Amino acid sequence: MSALGTGCAAHAAALRAGRSGLRRNDYAPIGMPLPCWIGRVEGIPQQPAPGLDSRLHRLLMLALAQDDFSVTLARTLADCGATRVALVLGTSTANIEASEQAYRRLDHGHLPHDLADARLHHLHGPAEWLCAHTAIAGPAFTVSTACSASAKAFGLGARLLHADIADAVLVVGADSLCASTLYGFNALELVDTAPCRPFDVERAGLSIGEGVALALLRRVADAPVAPRLLACGESSDAHHLSAPHPEGMGATRALLAALHECALPADAFDYINLHGTASHHNDAVEAALVARALPGICASSTKGVTGHTLGAAGALEAVLTLLALQEGVVPGTVGCVRPEPDIAAQLVLAPQQCALRRALSFSFGFGGSNACLAFARADAA
Repeated sequence: MSALGTGCAAHAAALRAGRSGLRRNDYAPIGMPLPCWIGRVEGIPQQPAPGLDSRLHRLLMLALAQDDFSVTLARTLADCGATRVALVLGTSTANIEASEQAYRRLDHGHLPHDLADARLHHLHGPAEWLCAHTAIAGPAFTVSTACSASAKAFGLGARLLHADIADAVLVVGADSLCASTLYGFNALELVDTAPCRPFDVERAGLSIGEGVALALLRRVADAPVAPRLLACGESSDAHHLSAPHPEGMGATRALLAALHECALPADAFDYINLHGTASHHNDAVEAALVARALPGICASSTKGVTGHTLGAAGALEAVLTLLALQEGVVPGTVGCVRPEPDIAAQLVLAPQQCALRRALSFSFGFGGSNACLAFARADAA
């Protein structure tokens, strides 16, 4: 679920149509709304989330209700046993939106009663809430590596299966809009006043979004016709707190690690879902990487339709990549009119019908934390 809607069908339809979910910013927790565009989820339940209520928990609750996912998860818990189902949640801000509310409503230095529970205000809180809500009793982890968090969650989930620590892993990417990220990125001069324009020569920054994506990882023998996670390549170059390595060193290492893990050459892949945030440096470095290491493979960024969902982006874009494989559609790079010269020949601007077998999804986070996921249709694995 994202600004494009709720459920896989809504997202697949939006990809085919090249429809954007971005809208003018009307989120103003303090003062006047910033002059920018955001990707906000509509239709969040009015009723409080059971247990500890927060916007993020309501988003998670709504996501579980889509596409019979909660039914599938309950069946998996019954088949495997609750202690053999693990949870890996990737997030950037967790419940910071609730913490911001609490501090705006301080009562003589004390948190308001409805927001005083400490479990709301620590990073692992959403994972604990999700375990309680779903009855998952296996190992539970929170990964918070900025924009690569929920992509790296796929890698950790796969390792839990390979190590026989779990028989199924619920992988989650979740972040909600909050003032810390919206005003923080604006202070860094990384927010565009117009809808974001990934890889456009006149791009001027991000559009911040929110979303939740869920995936259930099983071994191939337990799900023989499901699409495959072939590899998760990871790296951390620690070049700079917020800027990418100028030569894409860490991103290149993540890509090469993924190709090595799945023992496939670069030209075995038909599509790349790019990180493509629409910031000047990130897009330039990524464009050069693709031209150098993955020439001739069609590529696009989907952040022009969802906004940058931060810690949820890796998992959300993994789902969009899987939908592209399933639907046979290469998503367009909405917002881009004049692409960077390095990537112009490969960048898909409008949606294209195309039979896809295998695809890559890039996630390059602040601090040089990088992940590259490789996926395939079951018949192309």
